[in-house]
Formats: sequence, structure tokens, C-alpha cells
Amino acid sequence: MLRVEVAQEILELATAVDKFRAGPGPERHPIEVGNDLRHLRHLIDLLEMDFAQRAAAWASTDQYEREGSASPADWIRHECHLPRTAADASIAAGEQRGNLAESERAVEAGRIGFAHFALMAKTARALSESPTAAPFAEAPLLQQALSHSVGRFRHDCAHARHAADAKGALAEHVELVEARSLELQTREDGAMFLRGFLDSVGGATLRTALEPLARFSGADDRRPRDQRLADALVELSSHVLDKGVLPATQGVRTHLQLTASVETLAGTAGAPAGELEHSTPIPAATAQRLACDSGVTRVLLDAKSVPIDVSRERRLPGPSTRRALAVRDRGCTWPGCDRTVRWTSAHHIVHWAHGGKTDLQNLVLLCHRHHWMVHEGGWQLARAPDGRVLKVPSLPDRAPSARAPDQPAVA
Repeated sequence: MLRVEVAQEILELATAVDKFRAGPGPERHPIEVGNDLRHLRHLIDLLEMDFAQRAAAWASTDQYEREGSASPADWIRHECHLPRTAADASIAAGEQRGNLAESERAVEAGRIGFAHFALMAKTARALSESPTAAPFAEAPLLQQALSHSVGRFRHDCAHARHAADAKGALAEHVELVEARSLELQTREDGAMFLRGFLDSVGGATLRTALEPLARFSGADDRRPRDQRLADALVELSSHVLDKGVLPATQGVRTHLQLTASVETLAGTAGAPAGELEHSTPIPAATAQRLACDSGVTRVLLDAKSVPIDVSRERRLPGPSTRRALAVRDRGCTWPGCDRTVRWTSAHHIVHWAHGGKTDLQNLVLLCHRHHWMVHEGGWQLARAPDGRVLKVPSLPDRAPSARAPDQPAVA
């Protein structure tokens, strides 16, 4: 049986680290603490370089396979408690130490950090492994590393990689595009989990579309960023449906299909829930919001639920009414909201199911979020004598919770 021992120099290092950590030491001036941080970070970078050299040497063996791991990086990820990207960066840095002598000396002198070196090493490795790449040039990148942050240097390396190997960079990008996926998993209660992967361009496109919609909408908006992004995705989808730009489905414009009784829309006690395509039954308040600014098909049923009459009733404001709403409200009327007209829908202050008219006096423009707050959130809107729209807070039992139950943790 092989006896495993820790190298003597590592034991001595551990003793020194324990001594360093034994106490906070005398209180020091912030300038002195800052100087300590710089020196401590440099020592950590030097240790990272040594770790990388050992990681590369270990990765050149088949020991990871003997211990049941899929790859050297996978073993290091588990055994050394590192993210996979950090494990791979350490191996690349160790492999390239002999090829990046100037950069290694820059780390030893404290002119750049290990993070800079690891990015350069991964770039050098990628170019060395590509049959279409030009030789790697260390000097220009090192000059950029000396003055650029790690985040900016990552972009520098990407540009250098593309300049030296455009075909290889394209092949790598295509591989990422081919790995794209989106999974929509519906829970028993109709809520949906989203899990997916997008390449850099796809991710940038989605983020560019969501960011303007994910901003805070007024002083009373206390949603955390993840909730604002989730609301932005739903609002973007609703906007696209409203504009009718999606391909038609069986000759009909793609739209949400809601089925609800008159009693449900009127909020009558004992009424059934609403039915929504691709969802479980939804609350009456949600059905009322969706029906607030929609086309309605009236279906009369007999005692056996057989349709006996079908007719169309218009609940959408007509073009002239919509233009007048746009001129009068100029966007979402919720106090403090800056959503423009094209990102709003018409809300009946008195719902048409309760006899409210589809006219200017009974209509206001609301964005997706604030339309939800009026219906499901329990808030109310009222007009002041001077025409201003006033908001009335929701009752405690109608106030939405800060986060939905059973929300999965983000890995």
C-alpha cells in the first residue's frame, strides 16, 4: 500500500500560515492595511503559480482516471474545491510557464497577477492546439496586462486569439451556438422552471432586450434584480404578442387563449377559476387582468354545457380611443412609472364585467407590472378631481410576497 505524505516544504508553509493567522496583530492605519493587502495578494499569486505547476505535472499522468474522475480538471475541481474554470486555468498556466517567461517574471515581480497570467496561458494553449493559428505573441499581450484590469484583459486575449486564429475562434463560437438549449418545465401548480444555455451573442441579445425593462419602475419598486429580470422577460413576451408580430397559428394571430365564465370575470363568490392555454387554472383576478384589454368571444351554453350561441364583443378600445389615451396619458399612469405608451395596455378602472364602459373616462394606460399590481396585487386606482390618477395600497392579505415559494437555488 502506497504511503502518502505531504511534502516537507508544504508542512513548513502550513506552519507559517498558521502563525500568520494566529492573531489579528496590532491595529494598523488603513494605508498600512492597504499595503498589507497588496503584499498578501502577491504572495497568494506566487502560490497560485506553484499550484499551477504542480497541477500541470499531475494532469500529465493518468492518476485522475485511476481515481475515477473524468478529467484532470474534474479531479482538481472536486478535490481542491475549485470551480471548473479555475481548475482548467491552473492546468493551462502550469503547462505554459516555460513558454511565457517574461510574463512569469512579471508575476514574480508583482507587476501582474496570476489571473492575468492564467488568461494569457489559456490563449497561448488555444493557439498552440489550433492547426490554423499563427504563432502566439507574448510581448503585446504582456504590455496590455501591465495596464489593464483582469476584466479588460480578458477582452484583450479574445481579440488576440481572433487576430491570430479567426477560423479557430469561429469554430469555437459555432460550437457554443450548437450547445444552445432552453428547457421549460411546468410544475403541478402551473408555475414554470426555466433552464438554458445561450452563446455569447444570444446571451447579449437577450440581455440587451431585458435590461431596459428590468429597471426600477418608481420609488416604491423594491423588487430585487432577479425578479425584475423575470418580469422583464414576461413583459417582453406580452409586448410581442400584443403587437401581433409572431407567425400566425392556424391562420389566427398568436395570442393567449383565456376561457372564463361571466361569474369568474365579475369575481362572484363560488365562481370557477379561469382556464389558460399552457397553464393550470388561474385565479379570477388574473383572468380579470387578461380580459381587461382583450377581444372577447361570448359563448352561451345550455344546461348540458353545449354551446347554443357564439358572438363577438369588443372590449379593446377602438383606434380613436387608443390614440386619445396615448395623447392624454403619455404612458403608464402609475405615479412614478416611466413606461412609454407602446409598453402599456388599457385598464378599465371599473371592469367591464362590472358594467364599466370602454371609454376615456373609465380607461387608463398601465404597464405590465402595474397592471398586475392593480389586479393580482390588490392595489386600486382612483381619479382625483383634477384628473390625476391616485394609487391606493393593497390590503395586507393581498400584498405579494417578496419571493415565490419553492424557488430553486441558483447554482
